[in-house]
Amino acid sequence: MADDIISEAGRAARSGDYIVRGTAAYGTVRAFGITARQTVQTARDDHQASPLVTVALGRLLMAGQMMGVMLKGADELITLMIRGDGPIRGLTVTANTSGQAKGYAAVNDAVLPASAPNPLKVGAGIGSGTLTVIRDQPGIEPYTSQVDLTTGEIGDDLTNYFYTSDQVPTSVGLGVLLSPDGTVRQAGGFIVQLMPGYDDETVDCLEANLKQITSITSMLEQGLTPTQILQLVLAGLSYDELDATPVEFHCDCSKERTKRAVAALGANTLREMVEQDQPAEVVCQFCGKRHVLSVDDLKELLDQSQA
Repeated sequence: MADDIISEAGRAARSGDYIVRGTAAYGTVRAFGITARQTVQTARDDHQASPLVTVALGRLLMAGQMMGVMLKGADELITLMIRGDGPIRGLTVTANTSGQAKGYAAVNDAVLPASAPNPLKVGAGIGSGTLTVIRDQPGIEPYTSQVDLTTGEIGDDLTNYFYTSDQVPTSVGLGVLLSPDGTVRQAGGFIVQLMPGYDDETVDCLEANLKQITSITSMLEQGLTPTQILQLVLAGLSYDELDATPVEFHCDCSKERTKRAVAALGANTLREMVEQDQPAEVVCQFCGKRHVLSVDDLKELLDQSQA
């Protein structure tokens, strides 16, 4: 069994970004670790994001990917929305159970003032505001929970969310390191949660370990894998790895989905668009891809709406 897990993790690692999932302390701790450089790089490229936005959006994307694999139903989705009064204004990420996530910022080119001591300080970029988590299950009304931001650094805010909304003691660590040219050099993180039945000794050991973790990206730079990072976080707690899942930045937008969205505007709007005799262009917020509907496409949608 152990060899199978190592082999699976190895395959995931060679394919690029992946999440490992495990337990510790006789099942009273569950843990997730991620490396996702390509996910964050794709988001940066798709949105032509500033360094500040790349770091902020990258952190939320990785959190979404880890929270997505926590979901149980194959068709479930989780959406994380941050709204703040800083220059980024807001971030939105949606993830599924397969490790696929997509996301965007309200202001892709946001930067901090030139006088800011740290131009990549995510908390300053987001400011004060709220974190909203939406869980979608087919056939059930979406479950929505909202908490105030604590620091805007995303990891801290998610730690607070899990404790406040889910009553689950949690530690979230997220990091994105950029090269001087703005490309993504490292991206990774972890989520560790205490489950029912944990004892004080487990808490003390976990807290002592977490105090030794100063920088996720530094550990990634040293060559540590998500498995090795979790082994450090859970040292002394008998960490047992369960599986590994490849993850990616993935947007499911398409011309057909665009047609359905435009058709929902109604016959009157479609008629006006046809009369203008100009193709309609729709830009996907999540990936920046442009979808063009020709005049003939619009006429077809209008005919269908009147059938």
